[in-house]
Amino acid sequence: MSALTISDTGFGSAPLLRNEPVQARSTARLTSLLDAAAAVVSDIGYERLTTAMVAERAKSSIGTVYRYFPERITILHALAARSLDRFLERGVPRVDSSSNVDWLEAVMAGLKYWVDSFTTEPGFRSLRLGDVLDLRPRASETTNNSIVAASIVSVLEDRHNFSPDDLQFRIEVAIELCDALLARAFAFDALGDKVLIAEALSTARNYLVGVYGVPEAIS
Repeated sequence: MSALTISDTGFGSAPLLRNEPVQARSTARLTSLLDAAAAVVSDIGYERLTTAMVAERAKSSIGTVYRYFPERITILHALAARSLDRFLERGVPRVDSSSNVDWLEAVMAGLKYWVDSFTTEPGFRSLRLGDVLDLRPRASETTNNSIVAASIVSVLEDRHNFSPDDLQFRIEVAIELCDALLARAFAFDALGDKVLIAEALSTARNYLVGVYGVPEAIS
């Protein structure tokens, strides 16, 4: 994650951090705080996270936490931003892989990365990309899930020459369907309920096929 992109969360233009890190030591400290917060969220969920818990887990002072984060919600937004950054850095290349023979396979590659994140990214199981933080009023109508959808759409248009007018909306719906079922799949099992995981992917795939048909039928 770039140290200067953490405030770009999709929740508005206001910066999340009190101080953006500009030195390696500050960046490492910020990473440590976020790793600590992710570990706490992984243990108890994002609802109960406090700045004191982050300081304790990071073996840091509460003053250091407040140096970067004015309140607990900014920590959660920063974690969500980091997960979004990681999807854009690691998930999009899976979508854009030449091994995906058609647009549908490309979409499914992105959704499978989403599944992997539940087990490989601490805190993702609870927070995901932060859209569960239903704060009102919202600073923007753009959600992090919609940013992911836009990144997938860009690949489908560029690599697969697939660009129906409603593609952004349809990919967003597929993501939301998959995400809702995955949240249930991992609610009581850190490794995920395999049946529900398979159903999440199948539901998203069948939705898109129901709208656009199988790729062979389109080409």
